[in-house]
Amino acid sequence: MPGPLLAVDAPSLLFRAFHALPVSITDGAGQPVNALLGATNMILREVERYGPRAVALCFGPDAAEYRVELYPPYHADRPDVPDDLAPQFEAAGEFFGAFGWTIVASATHEADDALGSLARVEEQAGGEALLMTGDRDMFQCVTGAVSVLYVRTGAQGAELVDAASVKKRYGIPPQLVPDFIALRGDPSDGLPGARGIGEKTAADLLRRHGSLEAALGAAARERPARVSGALLEGREQLPVFKRIATLQELDIERPPDRPTDWRGGAGAARQRGMNRLADRLERLAA
Repeated sequence: MPGPLLAVDAPSLLFRAFHALPVSITDGAGQPVNALLGATNMILREVERYGPRAVALCFGPDAAEYRVELYPPYHADRPDVPDDLAPQFEAAGEFFGAFGWTIVASATHEADDALGSLARVEEQAGGEALLMTGDRDMFQCVTGAVSVLYVRTGAQGAELVDAASVKKRYGIPPQLVPDFIALRGDPSDGLPGARGIGEKTAADLLRRHGSLEAALGAAARERPARVSGALLEGREQLPVFKRIATLQELDIERPPDRPTDWRGGAGAARQRGMNRLADRLERLAA
């Protein structure tokens, strides 16, 4: 039986690796490769653990234009890509491609949208998917066939998040995650949510009403008054936040079966001065 598709949020992993490892990790020309090295090690850990039938790395703009048009503060407070990281982003496609990993890049949609679309086509084809990311927005994709490998800072290996995990964490099923984000807000995306409504109240509203729209429809009858007021105040903007939080479906092809090319990866690692990684990959190839 083939393994799952491993779909990777490449920008998320590159940023995490860049900030976790020193820029003194360089190639022969003195250029930093810390993000490439760290991201590769994180991916390889899950490749060895789950034996995926293929690995797909997703890339896209930090803030899709249509989301910014809906709400201009979206991602507005995020810092620019550091100077030592930008060249590693540019080199990532060729470097990761040497491992036999599929590169999925969109000029108009974010990596999250590509991840969710890959999960959809994989499940429709009867397969299973693992979505590797540090973004909890991806919990909305979880089904019986799709799980999230949630990467946490400082953790050894990613946490496997299934539908039961989402419900335990938030008190709602995965499909209500965009409604939950709209109500609670998401500071990392610049979404304020409903004034004064936190995780517990957002989950309670969604459990009782079943959706953001239904909660807004019953806002005038909601108690206490502060919750009613927050819903009434946000009735125009909260559905916009939900649209922003909801992943867009891309017309995307299912990646073919393609095992990791240990030898090709070793060559790419050696070329960039990652000799310990290259040695490890050559041992795996043998």
